[in-house]
Amino acid sequence: MAAVKVHGPPLSTAVSRVLACLIEKDVPFQIISVNMDKREHKSPDYLKIQPFGQVPTFEDEHITLFESRAICRYVSEKYVNQGTKGLFGNNPLTKASIDQWLEAEGQNFQPPSINLLFQLSWLPRMKLEQNQEAIKENEEKLVKVLDVYEKRLGESRFLAGDEFTLADLSHLPNTQYLLSWTDRGELITSRKNVERWWGEISGRDSWKKVLEMHNAALPTKA
Repeated sequence: MAAVKVHGPPLSTAVSRVLACLIEKDVPFQIISVNMDKREHKSPDYLKIQPFGQVPTFEDEHITLFESRAICRYVSEKYVNQGTKGLFGNNPLTKASIDQWLEAEGQNFQPPSINLLFQLSWLPRMKLEQNQEAIKENEEKLVKVLDVYEKRLGESRFLAGDEFTLADLSHLPNTQYLLSWTDRGELITSRKNVERWWGEISGRDSWKKVLEMHNAALPTKA
């Protein structure tokens, strides 16, 4: 099997999502460096394969895809018989359940969590002022989402049922950064069912391997 190509830095939340999926499905891959500090993602050559100038871009033989969740769906369907089975379900009902929680992640969890990461982690790193109103607003939004998750995870082991799926995998990058790079980890750890779920999904070998890539990609301290 020829290795697929993933364009983008492993530290990107969207790239991490795709890498975790590829590892779960035992799909060999090659990471193609995209230096976002040098704005390589906005270069004419890159825009030919990703018209919005974002990461990741994914290449599998003659096809090119972008948007991490779409890539994960494709990988799970094409390589359905290898690696973790049922990552995107095996019948219309389970696929619909996975899709609804993937949509919840993309539309309800992702926006406030990424905004909190921006305010609490990235702005200080750039020595820029935080917006306390934005922090408060996005924390309140995320609390409401996690309260829904707490109830759901009291009813089932994982978001879409009793098996680990893309619905869970898709939450790995942002949740990891909230816990590692901000002081808002109690949003996760204060909720019994969410904390149990996080411990289980973050302990998977696939995510441990992605974290190893994160550590390798971090700049070394002088």
